[in-house]
Amino acid sequence: MSQSKAPTRRYSAKTHIGLVRPVNEDAILALPHLGLWAVADGMGGHQGGDFASQTVIDALSALPVDLPPADLPGRIRQALHEAHKDIQAEAARRGNAIIGTTVVLLVLAGDHFLCLWAGDSRLYRLRGETLEMISVDHSVVGELVAAGQLSWDQAEHHAQSNQITHAVGVGSEPGIDKRRGEVASGDRFLLCSDGLTKYADEATLKRFMQEGALETVADELMRVAFEGGAADNISVIVVDI
Repeated sequence: MSQSKAPTRRYSAKTHIGLVRPVNEDAILALPHLGLWAVADGMGGHQGGDFASQTVIDALSALPVDLPPADLPGRIRQALHEAHKDIQAEAARRGNAIIGTTVVLLVLAGDHFLCLWAGDSRLYRLRGETLEMISVDHSVVGELVAAGQLSWDQAEHHAQSNQITHAVGVGSEPGIDKRRGEVASGDRFLLCSDGLTKYADEATLKRFMQEGALETVADELMRVAFEGGAADNISVIVVDI
């Protein structure tokens, strides 16, 4: 677990291979000096998904440490597009294998946040008694939720729950979506891969996010996934304002 020293942007971060998968295809990033955190969940099997997720994280890690906040969104998009091309080039070298990764990013600047994402890794915000999912899954079931045919908790158990529609490295464009908003003192953000949300419904996430201390909440959420079987890799980042 890591923690930033900045009093207004404390965080905890953790990723784990889980109990079933042979490799961890998740990758996480914390750059508190830029106000940037990210979770990527790769797909493509052994040495495929982990390559894709790490390629995205490496591209973001290469951002200049003194990058002005106003320039950060554009440079992030550029980094994601470069990663997209690098992943596609690697897929071609492997005989046109399907390799890609989801990504969700939180960017904090002043009293605002920016969420960028592709796929079904998620960003939540807890404010007071309200837990809100900031991102919207790019997936088959996400479209069903948007149409009012399923709730997000029902979507987790749908037969097509793993079929994503956007991913970095797949298709002509990575399909990055965005959402902006204001932050307030006391806000708590959660970035996670679907290795957590498969086992933690909204009520469970809300309870642990409300009750858990920053130093322990990532471990407590991990434990929920392990108690459920941890059949996938699990990544959790919690950021407190």
